[in-house]
Amino acid sequence: MAAKGGKQGRPGSGLPGRKAAAEQEEQEQPLQAVLVADSFNRRFFPVTKDQPRALLPLANVAMIDYTLEFLTSTGVQETFVFCCWMASKIKEHLLKSKWCRPTSPNTVHIITSEMFLSLGDVLRDVEAKSLVRSDFLLVHGDVVSNIDIGPALQEHRQRRKTDKNVSVMTMIFKEASPGHRSRCEEDDVIVATDSRSQRILHYQKTLGTKRLQFPMNVFRSGSEEFEIRHDLLDCHISICSPQVAELFHDNFDYQTRDDFVRGILVNEEILHNQIHMHVTDGYGVRVSNLLMYDSVSSDLVRRWVYPLTPEANFTDQKGQSCTFSRHNVYRGSGVSLGHGSQMEENVLIGRDTSIGANCHISNSVIGSSCTIGDNVHLDHAYIWNDVHIASNVTISQSVVCDRVVVKEGVTLNKQCVLAYNVVIGPAVTLGGGTVVSMHHPEEEEEEEEDEFQSDDAEVGHNKDRTRLKAFNPKEVGAEGRGHIWRPSSLDEAEEEELSQCLWAGLVLKTDPESDSEDSEPDGPDEPLIPSPEMDDVKVFQLEVLGTLQRGQEENISCDNLVLEINSLKYAYNISLKEVLQITTRVVLDYPFQQQGSQPTPSQYAALLLPLLKKWAPVFKNYVKRAQDHLDCLSALEEHFLEHEGHWGAMVKVLMQMYQLEILEEDMIHRWFSQGASTDQSRKLRRNQGLQKFIQWLEEAEESSEEDGE
Repeated sequence: MAAKGGKQGRPGSGLPGRKAAAEQEEQEQPLQAVLVADSFNRRFFPVTKDQPRALLPLANVAMIDYTLEFLTSTGVQETFVFCCWMASKIKEHLLKSKWCRPTSPNTVHIITSEMFLSLGDVLRDVEAKSLVRSDFLLVHGDVVSNIDIGPALQEHRQRRKTDKNVSVMTMIFKEASPGHRSRCEEDDVIVATDSRSQRILHYQKTLGTKRLQFPMNVFRSGSEEFEIRHDLLDCHISICSPQVAELFHDNFDYQTRDDFVRGILVNEEILHNQIHMHVTDGYGVRVSNLLMYDSVSSDLVRRWVYPLTPEANFTDQKGQSCTFSRHNVYRGSGVSLGHGSQMEENVLIGRDTSIGANCHISNSVIGSSCTIGDNVHLDHAYIWNDVHIASNVTISQSVVCDRVVVKEGVTLNKQCVLAYNVVIGPAVTLGGGTVVSMHHPEEEEEEEEDEFQSDDAEVGHNKDRTRLKAFNPKEVGAEGRGHIWRPSSLDEAEEEELSQCLWAGLVLKTDPESDSEDSEPDGPDEPLIPSPEMDDVKVFQLEVLGTLQRGQEENISCDNLVLEINSLKYAYNISLKEVLQITTRVVLDYPFQQQGSQPTPSQYAALLLPLLKKWAPVFKNYVKRAQDHLDCLSALEEHFLEHEGHWGAMVKVLMQMYQLEILEEDMIHRWFSQGASTDQSRKLRRNQGLQKFIQWLEEAEESSEEDGE
């Protein structure tokens, strides 16, 4: 070693030599990585009762292969893969892969132990065995990325050189606005940083947080300028100095990376350690739940993670190659397509898969050796390997695992999961969020007697512990095999509740009988998890309501309100038509939101008319074309059809919007004459007050024409 050689040098000349030699040695050290092939949570239960998360297929490739390809392409030459539960399966997969070939530029060392119960345990083992010699990358086995770490690594090393190893970690972030499809709600963070040095001053997750608190040291940090950012996506990629493993070894309270970050920030003045961040424009995401699985799968098929594309076959596996054609359609070898079947866009089909006649497939991934019958509709469906789907089946935004059989006439609504070897049908419809597994939920109670349990726990292989339970034909069909999984009781802490959910933030299918007061939170502090029906449009509507409420309370200008509504439009991917109609409905509903009791028509008009006058510029920003007027009037009609007792106030509202020049008389006439499509709509148009208003408009128009002559 060069450093040892320096110690043998002559007195008086060795110090500079040792320093230079140490720097040269660090530069020459191969870049290392620590890859943790365990999640230490149960986010993918019960799917991971049969297969570890790191080996679950993502666009027909095991997740861990994406992580290893990223590490290798970014220059990592030595990777330590820590396998915990189901270690034998992960080890077998890696030994057969290209990563363990003699020609691999990245030497992979597989370390297995069932004693690893957290990231902290892994890094303490790294320190105990002295595995890392210089800076290293820290990632989990479900990270998908094409980021070039070079610039961030260079910045990290330069900081360590100039600040005498004060910087112990550089966290990689990507700019992504709140609501971006690649952002996981569980990982949303607020980060305060020094604008010049990019030193992290404060780091806080925002899930379930209604109020943000910043410690005073953020404002007393001595920074000339600092930023508070909520537009960052945590890529879960960290550049670590060797001191990170030492600090984990010395602090047994550190179990997760979040624990470490909090500990360093709180004790910065004592330990003199700092954490920095690097913002990249590359792609980096952790597949932490099935919503992220859906998002990342779509990004891979749409080629947002180039060069990690389906046809690249970067794993170098025999039979894995496929052809790429327009509209992002990929077909493996031996794929057969029946007459009249259409692969519309963003479709990946694995080798030796057979598809019947008159099928419609879009935004879906199908594995190898699958059989699909006639008249099958797949949209955002993720069909793994050796799956048999009979005719007349519809699957929407759902996951179907290996060796599942879906009988004829089955419908899977959004966010269903069929775990390994399940049989469903025939002629069964599964509601949104249904999870079916061959493992009975009561097995869970037996396994919870163990002191520790992981998402990747190797369970279900001990036949002595598995109790055979009768399948319920009402749930899974007359020929079905499997058990419906339901969430634990709703009175647990939020973390425990979320840990039972495959689709993060969404509760699994509940008992219909329990859909009552028992499902309501027990107290004001009880976290309320949104239901599957809380889609982007509904969330957007709530956000617009909050924006207008804040605008009213803080007297925010209409220009700024429009900016906020537009930012929400892009965040939730809402069309302009929906923006206009939702904003109209929110404004018309506003008096009901503010009034504790049901207001009378006169009270309603008295509350609403000043708001229309105040927010008229907001409406005018969106009501410009003829169709915009009709969309606005359609939303107004829809609102008053739901509030028949307030039809008397409708005329005053229309008059106000006409006088404020939000709506034009021609468009009001057009809406009135041709918009009636239901009996209730026709009844509305027969309202005496509305007819008098229309008549007044006609007379006013004739009068203006006569004056013009």
